[in-house]
Amino acid sequence: MKNHREGQAAILTNADYSKIRNKIRSRKYKLLFDIAWYTGERWGALVQLKVTDVYNDDGTPREYINFRARTRKAKPKASDQLQKAGDKPKSKRANRQVPVHPVLAEILLSYKPDSGIEWLFPCRTSDKSITLRWADNILRAAVDRTGLSGKGISTHSTRRTFITNLAKNGINLATIKKITGHTDLKVLSRYIEVSEDDVKGAIATL
Repeated sequence: MKNHREGQAAILTNADYSKIRNKIRSRKYKLLFDIAWYTGERWGALVQLKVTDVYNDDGTPREYINFRARTRKAKPKASDQLQKAGDKPKSKRANRQVPVHPVLAEILLSYKPDSGIEWLFPCRTSDKSITLRWADNILRAAVDRTGLSGKGISTHSTRRTFITNLAKNGINLATIKKITGHTDLKVLSRYIEVSEDDVKGAIATL
């Protein structure tokens, strides 16, 4: 579901988010979409969230959502940290903790995870989490029902939108880098959508 603009996932508007959310039938998967929207985390890590990554022991939402290192995409180390020539580059993973947005906190407070189950988004047998493919199918179905299937929306759209919105709100790249867990500003900059209106607006400030 990528668009044709450099093969990148489409940026979502607030209206797109609301329309898609309304077409997700399960409350559990609405929550998945909400966490994606308010944290900008990759869906591969989202589906592997444990209840304890999001909730305190008393059932209240944590102040920070914890995305465990083993669930997150590995990042190649800088070239000066690579092994000697001929060897495969090493990679590293890092925990990412994201402050819970007030709106997300209210959503989490009103949601009750399945009792006695480790995973926030368990599969039907409850012994493991749903897969990324399963989550992708849920999003695709909701996007189709909204009539937005031609826009190029994918699971990566929420991450691109999150980063682009931070940039448009004037948050500097160094801060965004810390929030998202990127190790390279060049890679981070590719996520940010710059429209013709953005360019015109920038020139108008001179």
